[in-house]
Amino acid sequence: MSELKDQIDLQKLPRHIAVIMDGNGRWAKAHGKPRVFGHKNGVKSVREITEAAAELGVEYLTLYAFSTENWSRPKLEVNALMHLLIQTVRNELKTLNDNSIRLNAIGDLTKLPEKTYKVLMEGIENTKTNNRMTLNLALNYSSRWEILNAVKKMASDIKQDVLDPKAIDESCFESYLTTKGIPDPELLIRTSGEQRISNYLLWQIAYSELYFTNVYWPDFRKDNFYKAILDYQSRERRFGKTSEQL
Repeated sequence: MSELKDQIDLQKLPRHIAVIMDGNGRWAKAHGKPRVFGHKNGVKSVREITEAAAELGVEYLTLYAFSTENWSRPKLEVNALMHLLIQTVRNELKTLNDNSIRLNAIGDLTKLPEKTYKVLMEGIENTKTNNRMTLNLALNYSSRWEILNAVKKMASDIKQDVLDPKAIDESCFESYLTTKGIPDPELLIRTSGEQRISNYLLWQIAYSELYFTNVYWPDFRKDNFYKAILDYQSRERRFGKTSEQL
């Protein structure tokens, strides 16, 4: 049993943790290997962190797996990533079901390669009744795309008299996002030392605590995850109020 895990207050767990899994390429370079080697090793971290989150009782874990901007990477790397996604979903299906973890995905999914999309949808279908934790994969996702997409849908509904513009508030807007029905993440973790959001869940992280670590994603393990949660639990979350008002 990890000493760090024992220090976590299970009554103050974030319901939803979002992760920007960064550093696979630089990790591979440091090991004198091609970038794809880093992505393959990053899958081990996905497995560990998903397991750690479920064991603690986190309800939602959202991983930034592939952004809309990632299509501009070398074709070989993009193809390898899509193939790796197929392999991972197939290989992890039994583990997800054994641990009652539901697979979900957010993003412009229909633009994924046909085979990748098919396997992803099969994984989502095969785990839909699981209820211990939801694992969200952000695929072909960007927050600006998501917000624009929501606005277009709202405009269409207004035009068809389905939506009254006067009824638009935060709750209404959130119902048009891909994260509909999912609570906002209380904690956002980014690995590899970069300190930016990279077009990820911009609406949803309005009040999230941000945690940055220099550890590259393939080296990010359970204890690193526990450290992030302990750091989160040490902060005072005020939501615009003063300490005295809390």
